[in-house]
Amino acid sequence: MKKYKFTIKGHDYEVEILNFEHNIAELEVNGTHYSVEVQFQQEVKQTKTVKLVRSAVPHPTHEESKIPPPSTSRMVPVKTPLPGTVLKLLVKEGDTVKRGDTLLIMEAMKMENSIFADKDARVASIRVKEGDTVLQNDVLLELE
Repeated sequence: MKKYKFTIKGHDYEVEILNFEHNIAELEVNGTHYSVEVQFQQEVKQTKTVKLVRSAVPHPTHEESKIPPPSTSRMVPVKTPLPGTVLKLLVKEGDTVKRGDTLLIMEAMKMENSIFADKDARVASIRVKEGDTVLQNDVLLELE
């Protein structure tokens, strides 16, 4: 909540108020945790802030916590960097491409963007056609 620095009889203390409810204050003084009862000379004003308590998150089941094994497929997906529209497909299934070859042209943010091959490969499958609207990270085609 709040941090303070006190000097008492030449000794420095760093005090952090962690929580203060009713007349109990939880403090941390120079890294040590204290729960302190505070006595007031006057009536204490009650806070109007509601304290929210979240329920505990359930632990995942054994099936949910499994990490899938690495893919043995040699397919490399080519994904869209931005949402847009496919304007021209420059390759077809079975074509051999070299790294840096243009695979297709798409329009995104009112600009034409070329999608290039990341490696020397063969076009295994094409998942879009000209005129298709795609979202970011959609698979356009797969190389192997």
